Amino acid sequence: MIREILYKIPSAYRDEFRIHGFHFGDESGEKSIAIVGAMRGDEIQQQCICARLVNVLERIERKGQITPGCRITVIPSCNPFSMNVKRRFWPMDNTDINRMFPGYDKGETTQQIAGAIFKQLEGYKYGIQMASFYIPGEFVPHIRMLQTGYEDVEGAKLFGFPYVSVRKPLPFDTTLLNYNWQLWNTKAYSIYAGLTDVLDVPGAAVVVENILRFMYRTGIITLEPLKDGFSSTFIDEKNLINIKSQVAGIYEKIRGAGEVVSQGDIIACIIDPLRGDIIEEVKSPVYGEIFFAHNQPLVLQSATIFRIHSRG
Repeated sequence: MIREILYKIPSAYRDEFRIHGFHFGDESGEKSIAIVGAMRGDEIQQQCICARLVNVLERIERKGQITPGCRITVIPSCNPFSMNVKRRFWPMDNTDINRMFPGYDKGETTQQIAGAIFKQLEGYKYGIQMASFYIPGEFVPHIRMLQTGYEDVEGAKLFGFPYVSVRKPLPFDTTLLNYNWQLWNTKAYSIYAGLTDVLDVPGAAVVVENILRFMYRTGIITLEPLKDGFSSTFIDEKNLINIKSQVAGIYEKIRGAGEVVSQGDIIACIIDPLRGDIIEEVKSPVYGEIFFAHNQPLVLQSATIFRIHSRG
């Protein structure tokens, strides 16, 4: 294993901003796969997964189970400053590093950081980003990709996640890492690990196992997986059923991500914050599996609180 400082910025008041990378396998070999962790300050689960992956890959390398000629890079955190001060985005101007790709070395700070990261990530055959959703909540763990014309759905199924989802990119999605990786000929996959700002150790272990399964099936490592994983179901996100809150208030989640619900089941309640009355019973409009569930104690009116994969 080689540990390298990939990028650093001096600071007048705190320690230097540093991005650390960990390299495994043949240093002069093919750039086989790169895994990127927390890009936002609340992505605790994403950083935990990458830290565990670094630990496991170090042991795999010592046992000689990385295929000769393959190189693996892991970047556990791209934004330690924001995590240190418990801010989701860059604390100086509240900009999002993951909306700044491919970056610009003479631009704003987050553009420079994105540019430095992307320079390190160019040329890899496969790229994995541990991503998080813009709405707080919990997901069924899955692979998500943008439809650029270069997306690799069949490759995504090699991880063994329950679902592989794709969606048509909006104009502002062109500055995401996943989108730009694909344009620069990297097969890119965004992993949504279920949670973001809450640590789920068993869930992290499952995601690490799935990443190792992908590496084995693509010939990057020789360590055989213990399990086969799921036969992934393909979802076009435009077909997911979105359920929005009709009122604002205290949010009581009754059913969570991964649960199968029937039409008419009560899946959440919204409570009047002053009187304590139930002002809305949120019901499932279909029979299906909850793909996403809002999990914060408060909810705004017209907010997306559930996404359901209908089973007909």
